[in-house]
Amino acid sequence: MEGVFAKLRNLDAYPKVNEDFYSKTLSGGLITIVSSIIMFLLFISELRLYLHSVTETKLVVDTSRAETLRINFDVTFPALACSMLSVDAMDISGEEHLDVKHDIIKKRIDSHGNVIETRQDGIGAPKIEKPLQKHGGRLEQNETYCGSCYGAETSDEQCCNSCEDVREAYRKKGWGLSNPDVIDQCKREGFLQRIKDEDGEGCNVYGFLEVNKVAGNFHFAPGKSFQQSNVHVHDLLPFQKDSFNISHKIHSLAFGERFPGVVNPLDGVEWMQWTPTGMYQYFLKVVPTVYTDINGHVIHSNQFSVTEYFKGDATGRIQSLPGVFFFYDLSPIKVTFTELHVPFLHFLTNVCAIVGGIFTVSGILDAFIYHSERAIKKKMDLGKLT
Repeated sequence: MEGVFAKLRNLDAYPKVNEDFYSKTLSGGLITIVSSIIMFLLFISELRLYLHSVTETKLVVDTSRAETLRINFDVTFPALACSMLSVDAMDISGEEHLDVKHDIIKKRIDSHGNVIETRQDGIGAPKIEKPLQKHGGRLEQNETYCGSCYGAETSDEQCCNSCEDVREAYRKKGWGLSNPDVIDQCKREGFLQRIKDEDGEGCNVYGFLEVNKVAGNFHFAPGKSFQQSNVHVHDLLPFQKDSFNISHKIHSLAFGERFPGVVNPLDGVEWMQWTPTGMYQYFLKVVPTVYTDINGHVIHSNQFSVTEYFKGDATGRIQSLPGVFFFYDLSPIKVTFTELHVPFLHFLTNVCAIVGGIFTVSGILDAFIYHSERAIKKKMDLGKLT
């Protein structure tokens, strides 16, 4: 048995030195203190990294299909009244959402940015006594109201009971409403008067759109939109204006749900118009993104980059549709972010590397200083150092 222990002692890679042979120095003490502090700080840094998650990023080809894209927006137009503003969306598949009203809220604001009124999109139709019936007479007691669509009816049974109904019927026909005052519903509801009353006001519009996950655009522009000879146009005649100020501030714009670390480049962007009229265009490149947190919760969202261009006309003539346009295209590459914990063995390896590395470097430094001191002292004793 003693032979086995003797063989094990011969394998000892850490031979012990008798304490009588130790020589403690001032430089060694200073190096020990400094190296211990450095070792402690690096250990704390490594521990914090271990306790917190790290994010792994990957790029993969986007193979998802038949999905929709949610566009969240909050935009303020300080010089464009809510009664003028409409929201449209269309894509390269041919699908169109004209004069979108659902899931959109408008706030009337004054010149100082104070909110005057908040309402769901739409002009509204107040109840007024004895409106004009479709057959030409006035509404009598115990009679059901059915207003005329003024030639824009698609069937004999269709009724237009509000100014908004008439405008919508005209839009579907591709007609412009040149004189709202001759429309009984618009006259009763004070459509033109309301536009005049809101002159000088601004509008904050916020909400979201659900569109196909293909390239397309959405825009904010004055007037009802419709198709005429396969061309997208807006009816600006009822507003009786020669110029439209499309100055705007984008409080937020996001394609999908927000996730930790996302940066939307248009948040907080403000632009002021100095020409009488014009079209402001944003060109967006949307990158599909999947974020998986440490608990396995998956967020499907998007990031985007942007360039912009303004097409103005200093002459004041409306040659292009005034408005703010967002043209977006989708990247074929998807970015995945995954939160991960640092493995314990990785943490242990790094701690060992910190302790061993600092211990070795400090030992080399201490030996260099110690032998340098001895060499200098020896030369001084021999009188060779002047």
